[in-house]
Amino acid sequence: MVPRAADAPGFALNRWRRAAAALAFGLACASAQAGALRYCDAPTEMSHEQRDRLFRFAELVRTELAGSGQRVALLSRAGIDLTRFGERYSHAGVTLLGSAMAPWSVRQLYYACEEKKPRIFDQGIAGFLLGDEGAAAARVSVVLLPAPAGAALERAALDDRHALALLRGDYSANAYVWAQRYLNCNQWVAELLGMAWGDTPAGDDARARAQAWLRGAGYEAHAFHVPFAPMMWLVAAIPWLHHIDHPSEDLAQAVYRVSMPSAIEAFVQRRWPQARRVEFCQKGTRVVVRQGWTPIAEGCTPEPGDRVLTLD
Repeated sequence: MVPRAADAPGFALNRWRRAAAALAFGLACASAQAGALRYCDAPTEMSHEQRDRLFRFAELVRTELAGSGQRVALLSRAGIDLTRFGERYSHAGVTLLGSAMAPWSVRQLYYACEEKKPRIFDQGIAGFLLGDEGAAAARVSVVLLPAPAGAALERAALDDRHALALLRGDYSANAYVWAQRYLNCNQWVAELLGMAWGDTPAGDDARARAQAWLRGAGYEAHAFHVPFAPMMWLVAAIPWLHHIDHPSEDLAQAVYRVSMPSAIEAFVQRRWPQARRVEFCQKGTRVVVRQGWTPIAEGCTPEPGDRVLTLD
């Protein structure tokens, strides 16, 4: 009897190699290069049609922000598929009306591939979205904050001294939430919230103080449960992922506790119930826009109350 592919030797290991790669690339904060965001060894290729649609999609997001009456928002985008790990969005930043680069540019942390260290970048919304793996199905989440929270975040995000004070530690895509040895893109956003809302200073211990405030305020990282123990060995061989900062009890249970957009949004919703969320989903030429905290279903399918727009 000829074995099926799923029964063939090595199939399970190869499947989990792919899952480990998805985790690594999905968590990685790519470098900003030539106006497009790309993983260090996996450039994103797009057709002219895809690129045009993505620029149109970015303009819809920017128009929504401009009409919100706010000056700052949290912006998250989907990247490589992490749904098997319970995540839809992989990368978050702070979009600012008062950005010195251009209105509603996104301030965020990326891994600078050539320098091999994390850096803060200001980038337009179109460039932010170009980090997605493929333009055929794009998702963006916008969280608009009430006035006191928004004003404090805007001050911290626009103050280079505060933003850079949190840029301490080597880069690790799966940086442990309560350690300062490593840093990733979403951890920087979470700690910026801690600095802004906890009014913590921009000194050498800025990260420790911001984390202490977040912990006291009930912030909880996303728990990545690795479902196949040998996958932990595969992850250990990927240069962007590290084990050493994670507690031994978590590693024994194959768990990584990492700041992700979903954790940041859940914390904001609890802390500021007045905060508003707008989600955008693009599939082909159709864009679905939803107000509220209930996510748009897989397949970008609209429901009553959603707005449906076209890019053509």
